[in-house]
Amino acid sequence: MKCPKCGATTNQFLSGKTKAGSQRVLCWGCRKRYTPNPKPHIYPEVIRQIAIKEYYIGLSGRGVGKIHRISKANVFRWIKDAKKQMHCG
Repeated sequence: MKCPKCGATTNQFLSGKTKAGSQRVLCWGCRKRYTPNPKPHIYPEVIRQIAIKEYYIGLSGRGVGKIHRISKANVFRWIKDAKKQMHCG
């Protein structure tokens, strides 16, 4: 493991886990805490398509977000992107 701040490869210690379950590391030299292999922050395409369909069926963006435990802002962004693709394609 290599520290992203100081570049050190020695004195790297395990320092717990993130909410997503990724391992955290502490660089003893510069005290930087980092995740060497972070998990991507991407929702599956299936969830996006289901959320868009539920919105067009009549659920509110907030309601769709609550059902799938995602931000309503994400739901509205996906809907906006889908509208753009429909008009361009």
